Amino acid sequence: MKKITPFLMFQDGKAEEAMTYYTSIIEDSEITNISRYEANQTGDEGTVMHATFSLKGQEFMCIDSNVKHEFSFTPSFSIYVTCDSEEEIDTLYKKLITEGQALMPLDDYGFSKKFGWLNDRFGVSWQLNLPK
Repeated sequence: MKKITPFLMFQDGKAEEAMTYYTSIIEDSEITNISRYEANQTGDEGTVMHATFSLKGQEFMCIDSNVKHEFSFTPSFSIYVTCDSEEEIDTLYKKLITEGQALMPLDDYGFSKKFGWLNDRFGVSWQLNLPK
């Protein structure tokens, strides 16, 4: 086994938009590869057939699904971020919650200094933590 990589499947052609957004709000992050569907392939031309990006050194893979599924992302799997400062957690939460949904608003729940859990505008679930 070489490695284990989280894989995100987007619908409605949102993979590139999501990668671009995530890499713009998290420092030391980048899109490392994008392969797109071409004319006469099984996906919509120009959408993401396969892509990789990294957030703070953690590699992710993603695609735009060319098949409509009855499921999407679920909060039971989330991206967990340990923040270094109150300013960092507040800023990241504010950016990710835009057009998203709070599952646990930023607060002190007793197990950390500050914690928030949300679904972003793409449906991806994030847990943000500022340890005590």
